[in-house]
Amino acid sequence: MVRPVFSIVPEEKIQRRSDAAGAGLSVLTSLPPLSLYVHVPWCVRKCPYCDFNSHEAGGEIPEEQYLEALRADLEQALPSIWGRQVVSIFIGGGTPSLLSAAAVDQMLAMFRAYLNLWPQAEITMEANPGTVEAARFREYARSGINRFSLGIQSFDDAALRALGRIHDARQACAAIETAQNCVERVNLDIMFALPGQTMEECAADLRQAMSFQTEHLSLYHLTLEPNTVFAKFPPAVPDDDTSAAMQDQVAELAEQGGWERYEVSAYARKSGRCRHNLNYWEFGDYLGIGPGAHGKLSFHDRIIRQARLKNPKSWMEKAPLMNGSHLAEDRQVLPEELPFEFMLNALRLRQGVPSSSFTERTGLSLAAIMPCIDAAVDKGLLLADPARLQASPLGWRFLNDLLAEFLP
Repeated sequence: MVRPVFSIVPEEKIQRRSDAAGAGLSVLTSLPPLSLYVHVPWCVRKCPYCDFNSHEAGGEIPEEQYLEALRADLEQALPSIWGRQVVSIFIGGGTPSLLSAAAVDQMLAMFRAYLNLWPQAEITMEANPGTVEAARFREYARSGINRFSLGIQSFDDAALRALGRIHDARQACAAIETAQNCVERVNLDIMFALPGQTMEECAADLRQAMSFQTEHLSLYHLTLEPNTVFAKFPPAVPDDDTSAAMQDQVAELAEQGGWERYEVSAYARKSGRCRHNLNYWEFGDYLGIGPGAHGKLSFHDRIIRQARLKNPKSWMEKAPLMNGSHLAEDRQVLPEELPFEFMLNALRLRQGVPSSSFTERTGLSLAAIMPCIDAAVDKGLLLADPARLQASPLGWRFLNDLLAEFLP
């Protein structure tokens, strides 16, 4: 095994950090929980709605080179997280289930060797139905994957074709059953407001998803993101009124079926909430490794944001150089940016967060944002509860308007 490499911080950087702390920037008395995000960038085919950092494989995935670069990426990050416990891992993409069972086993063994991984850590892998093989999924589970997130999107074959998916409804159902036979914890991603979709078809998709009784459902409104095929050639999607009605219908049916809507797009059965995503929404820390991965790390005197190079080839070439050239971004979050960043995550939660967590996670006094809080309460967007930061029903429905109150 390659020994961890520790970087030396130049004296001038230490001095700048000391000066910043002395200038009244945020100071954290304790560090938040830490998660790990791992990006696997390859997929079989790029979907026309997808704006994630995904690249068509066009042949065999360079697993050996990828794992070597992933190890180098992790080694260079270790000084920033040394000694901290990792509470969850999320392997996303792309399509991570394109990796061989042996590659996933090597990856998880690497994480156990390098990280202080909590024994009960949630370890999620994203998978698409067209890439699910029962034998490989059993091997994933034996290696330590204990939660699968399946990109089902729809059970309607016509809708799946319109979305550019490579699987059909039959494969979707088979993938769910395979995942449930391998692990207890399974999430289904389902989209609504699809091209040409009716209210009845939307309800049918959700009822089909609910019939599998998975512990978690992620129910998303299709959005036409910039720099996608759908943005350039927009399909005929339901109008705003119909889309809003679909969203209400989805929420009502899911909650009637026993899934609690605990976040804007997340629904869970008892004890089924996604711990990894909860850490994001509660403004916890996460180390992101792999091409295009983003991270947020807290220190006692600062909070930093990082991003890796998006191009897989460039990232795989530069990460092993061990000189930080694989980073596309590495910057300190300014104190005036922190209120919006915190609220952007916390107010997505239906129950919000305790008011005390604002100071705990940002190091800033709540008094610094009281004018913003008062304005949001006056507009009926935020509940007037001194003990919690929680959107009102109106604020949760018009979340962008609420979040705008906290823009720097």
